[in-house]
Amino acid sequence: MPGGTRFNTRMQDTHRIAIVDHGGGIDAAAARFGGARADWLDLSTGINPRPYPLPAFAPDAWTALPDRAAFAGLEAAAQVFWRVPDGAAVLAAPGASALIARMPAVLDGTRVHIPQPTYNEHARAFAAQEWTVTDNTPDATVVVHPNNPDGRRHTLPATRFAVVDESFGDVTPDDSLIAHATRSGVMILKSFGKFWGLAGLRLGFLIGDPTLVARMETLIGPWAVSGPALAAGTMALNDTAWAEATRARLAEDAARLDALTGWPVAGGTSLFRLYDVGNAAAMQDRLARHHIWTRIFPWSDRLIRLGLPDGTGWDRLHRALA
Repeated sequence: MPGGTRFNTRMQDTHRIAIVDHGGGIDAAAARFGGARADWLDLSTGINPRPYPLPAFAPDAWTALPDRAAFAGLEAAAQVFWRVPDGAAVLAAPGASALIARMPAVLDGTRVHIPQPTYNEHARAFAAQEWTVTDNTPDATVVVHPNNPDGRRHTLPATRFAVVDESFGDVTPDDSLIAHATRSGVMILKSFGKFWGLAGLRLGFLIGDPTLVARMETLIGPWAVSGPALAAGTMALNDTAWAEATRARLAEDAARLDALTGWPVAGGTSLFRLYDVGNAAAMQDRLARHHIWTRIFPWSDRLIRLGLPDGTGWDRLHRALA
């Protein structure tokens, strides 16, 4: 934000919405448009609708405190899957959001640049810890790569601290900036909720500068990841055949969604598509009357974002648009 604008709850309404608005919110949509939660097709998020199949968990995954070996196995699998260079640290955490919320406390500085538009958790976290969100001489830069909602790719920021949020990056692994993870001040975020479709598992990763990763580890505390998340994450990261097949399927489904809507594509990834529909609020309302929830944005009255349907969801969307 030019000139060092602060995000806070005292700002005008559009900025206040920008802090708290996010995908999901089916309960609120149902309260407005009717129907039970189970009646709704939620296309407002960028979550893979066909998640990684969960294993049968051993009983002690639920009853015992996770041991160091379980963490080491998960982090070793992450190093291989994401091609983490030697010298970069890997930390498993209870979701990328938990890392985002603590990120400002890990960094030294007061000014952060977050290229807009993007989703709002980063700005909210920095503002909560008295950082200034600015375009001018920042101490840190946060980029979402690929960006949500328009799918933009970024190069590595040149600021002292560079935070690269690759929560949606697993659909295009060759675009990853992970090769820079050994550079001082670089931290890369990974999420298990998007590509693997396991948002409820609450599993995320921080990869990068060992000094900064160690600070984050202190902040999140011991046993931060549950036993079931450790087991499921390790299995999924070692299942490269599933990952390759899923990337191909998501790309096909994204093309199918483009063809089904017929709307001009304004951006996105194979997990979500951004369309220019002229009147985004009217289109959201139209689909909501069919109990299909989508995402619109306070900074554009033309753009609407859809995640991917699956199964009978394709027919439901087709009928709503017909």
